[in-house]
Amino acid sequence: MREFAVRPDPEDPRLTRRLAGIDQDSRPVEAAVVVERPLTLYLNAQEIVTMMTIGDHPDCLAVGYLLNQNMLGSEDRIEAIEHDDELDVVVVRTQHPTDFEVKLRKKTLTSGCAQGTAFGDVMEKFDAVRLPADAVLRTSWLYALSRKINSSPSLYLSAGAIHGCVLCEADRPLVYMEDVGRHNAIDKIAGWMHLNRVGPEGKLFYTTGRLTSEMVIKCVQMRLPILISRSGFTASGVELARRAGLTLVGRAKGKRFLCLSGQGRLVFDSDPAAAADSPAWNRKAAGDDAG
Repeated sequence: MREFAVRPDPEDPRLTRRLAGIDQDSRPVEAAVVVERPLTLYLNAQEIVTMMTIGDHPDCLAVGYLLNQNMLGSEDRIEAIEHDDELDVVVVRTQHPTDFEVKLRKKTLTSGCAQGTAFGDVMEKFDAVRLPADAVLRTSWLYALSRKINSSPSLYLSAGAIHGCVLCEADRPLVYMEDVGRHNAIDKIAGWMHLNRVGPEGKLFYTTGRLTSEMVIKCVQMRLPILISRSGFTASGVELARRAGLTLVGRAKGKRFLCLSGQGRLVFDSDPAAAADSPAWNRKAAGDDAG
C-alpha cells in the first residue's frame, strides 16, 4: 500500500469557507475557516446520533462510529451505506437486525472537542483484547512519520481548528483523516479499515490530539498496539494504556518524545541529534491542538 493512499484535500471547497475580518493591525484580511455540519447516523431504521463533522468520508465515519461503539460486530454484514448530502443523513443497513437497544439506554457523554458519545459497555471487550507483544516502534520510524505527516498538505495547515489521525506502517503514513473532533477522525480510519478489509497487523497509529482515555480505548478496540501523538497525555489515558499493554508515545515533536506505556516495544535505532527540528508552524501547532 502506497504512502498517503488517503489524505486530506485542503482544496475541497466543501470543507472550508473564506471569511472576512481584521488582524492585529486593523488591516482587512480573509481567512480560510473549517466548515462543520451535522450528520445524522441511522443503523437500519433506528436513529443513533447526530455528529458534527466536516462532511468528508461519511461512509467511513458511520461504520467506524458503530464499530467503536460495539454496535456492529464481526458477525454483522453491511448490505448498504446510503448518504444523502442534502438531508445530512447517512444510513448503514445490515443483513439482519443488530442488538443495540440496550446500548442506547446506556448512553453517556465523554470528553472531546465536540460532544462525543460513548456507551456504557465500551469496556466489555477492552480487557479481552490481547495486543501483539512482538510489535515494535523504531525511533527512526517515529522521526520520519512526524516529518512526513506534519509537512503534508492538510486542513490544519490551511485553516486550523481541526484534528488529524493517521494509520501507518513502519515509517509510511497510509491513511490520513481529519475532522473537527479527534474521535471522528479515528472513527473514519476504523471504518476505512473495515470497509477495505485492512487488518491491524504491522500497523501503528498517529494522532494530533491529546492521548485521552477515549483515544486509548478506541485504539485498543481497533487492535493497534502503538499510539503516537505530538500532543500530551491524560492520566486516565496512560492508566488504560498500561492496563491494555498499549505503547503510548506523546509530545513527539522534532527530536523529542515521551513514552509512558509499553516502553519495551521501542527500538532506539536513530540518533535524536540527526532528527530534524520541528518547523515553527509545528511548534505552534502543539499549542493549538489541545481540544
